[in-house]
Amino acid sequence: MRRAVQTETGIDVTADNLEVARSAETILIGVKPGVVLSVIREIAPVIEGKLVISLAAGVRVTNMESMSKARLMRAMTNTPTAILRGATAVAHGARTTPDDLARARTIFDAVGATVEVNEDQIDAVTALAGSGPAFVYTVIEALAEGGVKTGLPPEVAAVLATHTALGAAQLAAETGKSPEELRRMVVTPGGTTAAGLAAMEKFKTSDGLIAAVEAATNRGREMAKENK
Repeated sequence: MRRAVQTETGIDVTADNLEVARSAETILIGVKPGVVLSVIREIAPVIEGKLVISLAAGVRVTNMESMSKARLMRAMTNTPTAILRGATAVAHGARTTPDDLARARTIFDAVGATVEVNEDQIDAVTALAGSGPAFVYTVIEALAEGGVKTGLPPEVAAVLATHTALGAAQLAAETGKSPEELRRMVVTPGGTTAAGLAAMEKFKTSDGLIAAVEAATNRGREMAKENK
């Protein structure tokens, strides 16, 4: 398998953490939060002075820096990076430099949009961007179910719901208009959209989404206490 990947892509692969850490100048730690610190401890002897970017939720830079003399920072991204539509936030550590931040932005700009935040904001980023796709899929699923309930075939409702969400998001990204401005472009007083928005208000749809982000943020903060 390793040889096949190398032949097909020209990229060296290895199952040895020390091997890759020794040969790379910029290292991404892409493992589950519970094993980040053990990985840092394992590769600490060969990463002194190197840029190391953790992609894990709930593991503070200070805890990683206590185990290594690398230039450590964090990035939180999401699954739409797979289609170059990711949303990523990067946060510096005590040893990272402006050049390190620029390098991180170059990496993540290649797969979507990148912003810089303070590390104490990463838990909120984890909730909004990292967990956010799951919340959006739930909205798409609900829209499609609404379509089915009102008479559309499931496959038709799924296509319409998915592309409605896709198009709305793309319009927001490309125009720079606020969601409120874009919403006003759709609503006609007394019309169908107004009726639908009134139902969403009645069932507190917005409150539910806000609560989802808050709950995910709080869980990220709890994880940070667990992973020390």
